[in-house]
Amino acid sequence: MPSRVVLITGAAGGLGSVMTAALLKDGHAVAAVDRSAEGLTRLVTSLGTGRERLLSIEAELSEPAACARAVDTAVAHFGRLEGVVNNAGIGMSAIRPDAETNHPGIAELTAEVWDRFFAINVRAPLMVTQAALPHLKRAGWGRIVTNTTSYRTMLRVLPYGATKSALESMSAVWALELDGTNVTSNVLVPGGPTDTPFINDASGWPRDQMLRPSIMGPPICWLMSEGSNGVNGKRFTAQHWDAALSPDEAAKIAGRDIGWPELAAGPAWFTTKA
Repeated sequence: MPSRVVLITGAAGGLGSVMTAALLKDGHAVAAVDRSAEGLTRLVTSLGTGRERLLSIEAELSEPAACARAVDTAVAHFGRLEGVVNNAGIGMSAIRPDAETNHPGIAELTAEVWDRFFAINVRAPLMVTQAALPHLKRAGWGRIVTNTTSYRTMLRVLPYGATKSALESMSAVWALELDGTNVTSNVLVPGGPTDTPFINDASGWPRDQMLRPSIMGPPICWLMSEGSNGVNGKRFTAQHWDAALSPDEAAKIAGRDIGWPELAAGPAWFTTKA
């Protein structure tokens, strides 16, 4: 299996660190991007991987210029880039500790809160992908994998759900734009509340009933492999990935189209003449 160079945002977090470790174990090189210098130090120390295959990049991705710098730093170090995992984001605990379950109402959603969530959860993935895409195309093989969320959260929780709905839409549009190239756009989600620091203890959710972060490992490795060639515009739910099956079979069960494509047949639309 060819070795790929993959940039992962939010790499020091619960899901990011799992995906970083899984890809390194699979023989790939990883540019681990995170805003926490301490988190990146812990990640590198825990993995014990040499600098030749793991590069830590501290970046505050809410700043557009930092997104481009992160990509440039990865390419300067490794000489190429073939994969991007848009995983970084902030959750409801960033508003207040219990906001995961005690959702903010209209009055609490200030312009500052709204803008911060969209800057980090929506604009940053766009800026990272925009900076990375020329390198993916140059490599002749590329993967864009974006972590959105469950549809339940999109429809019930603001502002987090709205940002992830936007990411879902962006991923679908990217897939259409990239159709026919060797660069693909897909979504990978855990499938429900996951036991990471992303969810504050004040949420009240029992951690022993949450999903394990490790479920993200097998699907991300498959998405960065030759086995996923031609797979574009799909959403994969890690919770439904059966590691007892072959990766191709597991992908068929865990995957569906991005977004709500069944709704596309409803509206009237224009037709273009050849």
